[in-house]
Amino acid sequence: MNIDFTPEQLVAFYRSTSTDGRKAVKEALGEQFSEALPATERVKTYEDAVWELGNDHPLVEAASSAEWRFTNSEDKDIIAYLKLRVIVAALNDGWKPQFVPGELRWYPWYELISKDEYDAMSEDEKQERRCVGRSNSNASAHGGLVSSGAHGASSSSSASYGSRLAFKSEALAEYAGKQFAELFANFCFIPKSDEKE
Repeated sequence: MNIDFTPEQLVAFYRSTSTDGRKAVKEALGEQFSEALPATERVKTYEDAVWELGNDHPLVEAASSAEWRFTNSEDKDIIAYLKLRVIVAALNDGWKPQFVPGELRWYPWYELISKDEYDAMSEDEKQERRCVGRSNSNASAHGGLVSSGAHGASSSSSASYGSRLAFKSEALAEYAGKQFAELFANFCFIPKSDEKE
């Protein structure tokens, strides 16, 4: 007997079932699993990523043990990094970067703007990806995930200094950058101090 599911029903069932239920779905779909249930439909939260990998996965164990060890607000970057490793592994569906010549790897890329600039944008502008460079001068920003620069003209930019938080496709990097923006912010930035300086 065959049971037909719509893609939406299959995703809903998979996200709500037990570990055994998920295992049964994976076995039934075999090689079609990632196509029928894309990682972007299975991993919407950190908890989903943990479900995908399992509590006994080394990356999950490292993140779980760190949460009770690092409790200061200054340690948010450590917790965020460990959680992002779990998310990246779950979204990549077993793919791991080899760091060999010719291999393409993708990372979320953020443009930093002020709150005033953001508030002045229309809703459409807020949804767009924007990249701003300067002509006839140099402008660059270097961080833990990427480096961007414009040299001589706005058309020159690069991404380097990447971390192990690499994705196998541009689509996954963009998805993760939007879906998990708060975790990436905790990883990349120093928490704002409540103390007056």
